[in-house]
Amino acid sequence: MYGKLITFPNPQQISLSIRASALIFADPESQKLLALLDRIAPSNATAYIRGDTGTGKELVARHIHSMSSRRDGPFAAINCGAFSETLVESELFGHERGAFTGAVTSKIGWFESANGGTLFLDEIGDLPLSTQVKLLRVLQEREIVRIGSRKPTPIDVRLIAATNVDLEEAVRAGRFREDLYYRINVVPVQLAPLRERQGDILPLVEHFIAVYKDRLHTAQMKLHPDTLSLLHEYPWPGNIRELENTIHRALLVCDGNVLLPGHLNLPHIKAEAVKLTEESRRFNFENCPLEKIFAQMFDKEHAELHDFVMHKLIVQAYEHSNMNQVQAAKLLGISRNVLRTQLKNFGIID
Repeated sequence: MYGKLITFPNPQQISLSIRASALIFADPESQKLLALLDRIAPSNATAYIRGDTGTGKELVARHIHSMSSRRDGPFAAINCGAFSETLVESELFGHERGAFTGAVTSKIGWFESANGGTLFLDEIGDLPLSTQVKLLRVLQEREIVRIGSRKPTPIDVRLIAATNVDLEEAVRAGRFREDLYYRINVVPVQLAPLRERQGDILPLVEHFIAVYKDRLHTAQMKLHPDTLSLLHEYPWPGNIRELENTIHRALLVCDGNVLLPGHLNLPHIKAEAVKLTEESRRFNFENCPLEKIFAQMFDKEHAELHDFVMHKLIVQAYEHSNMNQVQAAKLLGISRNVLRTQLKNFGIID
C-alpha cells in the first residue's frame, strides 16, 4: 500500500491540460505534508498554498475542505488569472442588474456561491491591485457588496489561496498588497515539486496506468526497468500534470504490454538543467549586457524604442514559454492580466 490517494470527484471531467488530477502521499515529504493538512483542516484559518504549476494545489485545497467541519458545505474554485480586470470583481463579488453594460440580470459571485463552505482562489497573485483592496475588506468584514449595490451581504466562507509565484517578491515589487499577503498567509503550505518527492512517482504512474487502461481498454501494462529508471531520472518540470499526460500518451502508442523508454517520448532534459533554470530566475543585472545594447540603440536614435523593446520582451517570453501565459507572466514578473493586455495590444492574441 503506497499511501493516501486524492483525486477529483469526477476525474474523467478534468481537462489534463489544466491541472493535476491525482495526488498521492507515499514519499516521506508527502507524508509530512499530509500530517500538516490533517492538523490545519479542522480550523477555519485561511490557508496559503505555494507550489509550482501541476503539483496539485487544488487537490490539497479540496482535501483541507473534506477534512473540515465545512465538508457538507460547497467547495468553489476559481482561477484568478482566467478573467480580465473588468470581470474579476463581478465573478468574485457578484453584480446587480444594470450595474454595467451587459448586466441584464443579477448574478451572485463566487463568495456567495461558497457560503457555508470553502472558496479556493488559485493564482491569487494575478488579482489586480484594485480587486486586492476589496478582497482584503471582505476578509476583514466578512461581508461582500455586489457591484451596483450598496447593501452588504454577510458571508461565512473559509478562504484557501494558492499561487505558483513568489508573493513576497510581488509585495516588494508593488504588485501585491502587503496587508493582504499577511492576511492570507495565516497557514502557509509548501507543495514540493514532483522531482523532490521521488517516492510518489511510481505510485502515480501505476495509478495513471490503471485509469487509462480502463478508459482506453488496453492490456495490463508492465514497466521495463529502463523505463522505471527514466521516470525517476527525469526532473518533471510540469510535475504531476506532465507525468499524467506522458503516461496517457505512452499507452496510446504502445503496441504491446510493456512500456519502453521510447514510449514516454520525454525530451532530453536533466535535473541539472532545471536547477540552472531556477538559478537563472535570480538574474544578476549587474553583469547584463543590456546597458551596452541600449547605448548602441540610443546612439542610432532608434524610432519608437520603448514599443520595440517591450514587443521583443513580451513576444520572446511568450514563445519561450510555449505560448503559456501563466509561465510567460512568471518569467517576466508580471501578472497574467498585464501580460494578456500586452499580447492583445501587439495583436498576438485576440
